[in-house]
Amino acid sequence: MNNNKNVMESNKLKGSNAIRHEFSMAMSAMYQSEVPLYGDLLDLVAEVNTEVLSQHPEIKEQLEHTGEIDRISMERHGAIRLGTAAELHMMRRLFAVMGMYPVGYYDLAPAGVPVHSTAFRAIDSQDLNQSPFRVFTSLLRLDLIGDEILKKEAIDALANRQIFTANVISLIESFEEQGSLTLEEGNQFVKEALETFRWHDKTPVSKKLYQRLLEQHGLIADVIGFKGPHINHLTPRTLDIDTVQQGMLAKGIPPKAIIEGPPKRNCPILLRQTSFKALEETVSFKNPEGDYEKGHHTARFGEIEQRGVALTPKGRSLYDQLLNQAREQLGVTPNENNAVEYYQILESVFEAFPDDYRTLHDEGLAYFYYQAVNDSPYLSNADSELNLNSLEESYLDDSISKQTMTQLIEQGIVRLEPIVYEDFLPVSAAGIFQSNLHDDKQSSYEGNSNQNEFEKALGVHVYDELALYADQQAKSIHECLCRLKSSI
Repeated sequence: MNNNKNVMESNKLKGSNAIRHEFSMAMSAMYQSEVPLYGDLLDLVAEVNTEVLSQHPEIKEQLEHTGEIDRISMERHGAIRLGTAAELHMMRRLFAVMGMYPVGYYDLAPAGVPVHSTAFRAIDSQDLNQSPFRVFTSLLRLDLIGDEILKKEAIDALANRQIFTANVISLIESFEEQGSLTLEEGNQFVKEALETFRWHDKTPVSKKLYQRLLEQHGLIADVIGFKGPHINHLTPRTLDIDTVQQGMLAKGIPPKAIIEGPPKRNCPILLRQTSFKALEETVSFKNPEGDYEKGHHTARFGEIEQRGVALTPKGRSLYDQLLNQAREQLGVTPNENNAVEYYQILESVFEAFPDDYRTLHDEGLAYFYYQAVNDSPYLSNADSELNLNSLEESYLDDSISKQTMTQLIEQGIVRLEPIVYEDFLPVSAAGIFQSNLHDDKQSSYEGNSNQNEFEKALGVHVYDELALYADQQAKSIHECLCRLKSSI
């Protein structure tokens, strides 16, 4: 009987959502042990979120309507940096086991960081609610290293490392062949995959080479100088990033001076980010003789994010325009010396961006869920003059139908709920990286954005994040109208 039970257990399948969730928890536990200050940050964020939910029932209700309430306390995202196309290709296959796919292309070179990136995440809203964990993954642009001799040494150093265990590669291949992993295989996968992201304080490069890489850019040294792509930060989600920023000082957590992204608003948009400053950690550099000598490296930190509504192309264009305007008006890169002035400029400039959900909706600036209101009297009114059968079919390109949907919203029959922005902002990411690398040598790199080359390394095209939000909105319209039609 016991043997049969063991066989049944071994044949059970472990879904990608479950693997992703368990991996994120294991990653968090590992990072807290490596960077204890991150555990303190998690405690602070949890305190602030609890306070917000108790004092602002409207925020709690909104999160309940969108299904996000249960994932607020879950690990949100981390970040890694890779050195070669082969590493990126295998990393894509590894993340696929966890139901994570490349969404968006980000070129950070114009902002002074020699990488291009994507975010591996779940793409379905229900999958995201089960586990929102994603990893912002950057590939080093070796073509931007100007010193040809140093570039050759960097390529040689990367060629001599293997960042994946043999067991995790075997499990990835099993997943690709079978389409799933058993319970036992899934547990083993989490354990083996974690090794890729672990911190190693002994480096495979000499201190001399590390220093030359550091002189090029701190991120170049961070990628090439180590055994693998250690997770360089994890990020909980807060509902009030300004309060967390203030609370960090009180708890002895040194905060970054500038909160990246848009200013504080009544209706948050896109993404706001801050962090505590990266730690200076003792590392041992390998000499040509095989001995080790002590040194230091600074890269790993804890980040915080506050997410708002996803913007349409029109909304994103307005956001980019206003952010550029604010930065041009400041005249220099925002830093701790001009933080107050920058915030004042930012808030003034962003007065041009509507700050209520209804206007954001009516002007086509943001994406929303359409939801039928449960207690609406319309749901039992069979004599409605509104033609719901034709409404759904013609909604997207019929202005009369859109007017009808507006009537439903105004009558309280349909409500709007913001679709949360699940992705990243290149300028904000670059700002976080630069501030924690203590690297201001390079304000920008010349060289064209190269999405084709990045996707060639990936082995697939990246998903268009805006198309995903548009699909979410369209799906919600369909479900909303189907519910209304079934009720009359």
